[in-house]
Amino acid sequence: MPKSKPKSKAKSQPKSQPAPDQLALPDDATHILVVDDDKKIRDLLSRFLFESGFRVTGASDAASARAAMRGLSFDLILLDVMMPGDSGLVLARELKSKNDIPIILLTARADPEDRIEGLEAGVEDYLPKPFEPRELVLRIQNILRRGRPSAGPHDELHMGDYIFFIARGELKKNEDTVRLTERERDLLRQFAQRPGATVPRHELCNDDSTGSERAIDVQINRLRRKIEVDPSNPVYLQTVRGKGYILYTD
Repeated sequence: MPKSKPKSKAKSQPKSQPAPDQLALPDDATHILVVDDDKKIRDLLSRFLFESGFRVTGASDAASARAAMRGLSFDLILLDVMMPGDSGLVLARELKSKNDIPIILLTARADPEDRIEGLEAGVEDYLPKPFEPRELVLRIQNILRRGRPSAGPHDELHMGDYIFFIARGELKKNEDTVRLTERERDLLRQFAQRPGATVPRHELCNDDSTGSERAIDVQINRLRRKIEVDPSNPVYLQTVRGKGYILYTD
């Protein structure tokens, strides 16, 4: 009877590292927008920052960065200077004219004029390529430490399955991010200052060019569709007839 061949031992395979999208980050992880037209650099930066504990969104140019900012809130932007279309300097000036989001400019050029122009636009820092990734992380942490207020007792609003993270301006339903407009973020932040108390309509107008009392009613109805199970019978964001609105939280 022929002898059976001995079974060869299977080679032990190295354990694979979990893919970045399989690793959970805390809900309050710092969210960084990386804007660079070089996909390789963008992907390397995104992975390194993710492994350093940051939530990261990438954009290839100024137009895609603007689109990302319409739907998400960011704590800091890494912005390449030389890009097709609007340059990083153009985008930095535009963003700084509207809000105080921290910006670090990245560039392959060592031209001091670029650095001066960026700092004049109001950016927080300027880093020439190539750079040491750990240095970038330290610069990010220093900027955020300078600009972040100490945590208060009401950093989140809980409304059933929904949580609104006030500092980030981010709304989540369970683990999913709910897209908000800038105006909806502003409204939730206004309610966050007085949860459970009536906020008059005229205060919600907030000197907004679109902030007539009729416009506020429309914006409230849109917001209800995002935080209420039944927007026509709201549990959390309720009308106080003749006065304004009140947001109840859990």
